[in-house]
Amino acid sequence: MAATHNQQRMMHLNLFIMGCGHHKGAWRHPNSSVERLGDIRYYEELAQIAERGKFDAVFFADGQAAVNVSDGSPWFLEPLTTMAAMSRATEKIGLISTVSSTFYTPFHAARMMASLDHISGGRMGWNVVTSMFDMEARNHNYQAMPVHADRYRRADEFVDAALKLWGSWAEDALSFDRAGHYADPDKVQPIHHNGEFFLVDGPLNVPRPPQGHPVLFQAGASEQGRELAARRAEAIYAVAYDLPAAQEYYRDIKRRVQEAGRDVDVPIMPGLVTYVAATEAEAKAKQRELDEMLPVAASLRQLGLFIEQDCSNWDLDAPMPELPPLSEFTGPKGRYSTILRIIETEQPTVRELLGRLAAGGGHCTMVGTPKQIADKMEHWFNNEGADGFNLMPPSLPYSIEDFVEQVVPELQRRGLFRSEYETNTLRGHLGLTKP
Repeated sequence: MAATHNQQRMMHLNLFIMGCGHHKGAWRHPNSSVERLGDIRYYEELAQIAERGKFDAVFFADGQAAVNVSDGSPWFLEPLTTMAAMSRATEKIGLISTVSSTFYTPFHAARMMASLDHISGGRMGWNVVTSMFDMEARNHNYQAMPVHADRYRRADEFVDAALKLWGSWAEDALSFDRAGHYADPDKVQPIHHNGEFFLVDGPLNVPRPPQGHPVLFQAGASEQGRELAARRAEAIYAVAYDLPAAQEYYRDIKRRVQEAGRDVDVPIMPGLVTYVAATEAEAKAKQRELDEMLPVAASLRQLGLFIEQDCSNWDLDAPMPELPPLSEFTGPKGRYSTILRIIETEQPTVRELLGRLAAGGGHCTMVGTPKQIADKMEHWFNNEGADGFNLMPPSLPYSIEDFVEQVVPELQRRGLFRSEYETNTLRGHLGLTKP
């Protein structure tokens, strides 16, 4: 629910953890943590830094294929396993992971997420996604990825079945009556779900999670993605290159949520890449230093994936060639429309576009002093661009330490961000009621 009794509306901040950072060249930096990617303490420390900054949550995306291993992979440890450990190294901060509705089954996902909600004392969130790439599909018994519309129908049914499973135990089902029942059999019911994609009898073999169910996040930019978000999402990750793009998405989703008849203020958090330093020149130098670490062949391959063309022979210092309009593009539309917008606004050379996409793939990028960055964040926050941000640090742990030590105090001084946690659950941090 929205803020009550004249409380000032507060910004939400998440740390999006990705390997050595979101910049594709970050792992090559001499000070990077690349040797620690398999060390659970590295992830525990990142969560502790974010908790010190009073962040709402940390977030992991996930992938189901090993991509270009020579170019630095964002995956090492499986996220849900990792979060079990991170929950024990922290006390308050939320823990959100992507779980693919394309490859998991509802029972498997609901069971793991419910377990983690119990382990963490009510701090789990689930970013509901449909996977995208054939190389992932071929690791999971598919010849190729199912078509877009089928993936979204499956995702919708997947969420439906998972919610039923989490609700299959009543809040007060556990009686622990040593002379009678461990649980009241009338309060643990099968769900008998029989849909297009899934047959799930239930009930779940984990009692009701502390939050009722983990917070449902969603991040779709396509028409089906927005529809799913409007009906299901309790919080949303967005891609917005600039404020006009952010406002279009923000207003559209808020309108759809209302039209879906939901009385809930769904927080929207665009991705944000920041380079922070005491002066703007120093911040730009940090950005340039990472851009110079960029592996060019891999970056051209990634661009090729995003735009579904072979770019391997493109002249790096020539202007970007013209791309087909959004209406003709068959791949993931959110990022593609962002790339079109960057080209239209900045008219970059191929090399400049690669640098721009290297950190955060077209998400908003802010480079400057703590005051400059707080100014821009405040402007988005007050002008229907964002309810908060999903921070995508270009390098880890350095960029997030910079943000927590320099930008967070500036936001707190302005009364835009909490100085202490007021609740112990992710739902509480996000101002959401328990279902």
